[in-house]
Amino acid sequence: MTTADVLPQLTAKIRDAAHPGPAAPCACGTTTLAHRPDTTVVRHAATVAKAHAPGTDPGALALRLATAAHLPDVFLPPLAATPGALVDARPVTLWPYGTPVDPDDQGAAPWEAAGALLARLHRAPVVPGTPLMRGPAKAAHAMDRLHEALAAAAPHPAAPAVLRAWSALPAWARAEAPMPGTLTLCHGDLHLGQLVRHPAPDGQWLLIDVDDLGVGVPAWDLARPASWYACGLLSPAEWTRFLTAYRAAGGPAVPQDGDPWAALDVPARALTVQTAARYLAKALAADRPLDEVEQSLIDACARMVLE
Repeated sequence: MTTADVLPQLTAKIRDAAHPGPAAPCACGTTTLAHRPDTTVVRHAATVAKAHAPGTDPGALALRLATAAHLPDVFLPPLAATPGALVDARPVTLWPYGTPVDPDDQGAAPWEAAGALLARLHRAPVVPGTPLMRGPAKAAHAMDRLHEALAAAAPHPAAPAVLRAWSALPAWARAEAPMPGTLTLCHGDLHLGQLVRHPAPDGQWLLIDVDDLGVGVPAWDLARPASWYACGLLSPAEWTRFLTAYRAAGGPAVPQDGDPWAALDVPARALTVQTAARYLAKALAADRPLDEVEQSLIDACARMVLE
């Protein structure tokens, strides 16, 4: 089954979930929120269905769903505590709709809420058997995709900086060795697209996306904002709002005062390389030049190697 084939099947499933019982005329439209080879997400009325990536372990996903269900003040609660029927061997989960962050209103970005939610998550008790946080594995996957793109294209001048910066990271950050101190519950892929208001449209902010949830190094969850700040893509004021809120809520990833970078340095470097690898792979696939933001990540990789 192709990626395109998944969409109509998922649409049929979400209609049934949103309107259980005898069939009745439905005037609700179905909206596609995301449709990629690794994820398809659709909305019908107040219900959202997600077809997870091919190869997703249903057992691990069930554990992640259960964790989210037990943290209703942190995560958007799933409508079912276990994955539903498969679409093309891909597990499907159901969620209530939440209002996402407006990407066009930078001043309204909920950095304080993001920091507080992460701190709450990092302080939550860990249930035995919780899977590992998948952050380093995602970074390694981004590098695999870059190698594939480089093998199919002419040499690119940005590639050496990204590859050298990746090689300079410690093995655990490249998913080649166990993470140190995996006793903290982590999101694994924190960015502003992972926050929604529930109930929509103006309920409390909550985290979404449990695919990478697990135990690991909590600084990884602060690494993307830290990377953006270090690359000049996030203002000092926004970074301060985020870090201050995290500390005020008792977040354990960094010291409560003083310099946080001893804890953040490796994860922030890893997220910088991961993002640069994704950007470069996309540019190679589209046979286009890097834009200004993409180039800033490549430049950061080059600086990392020189330090």
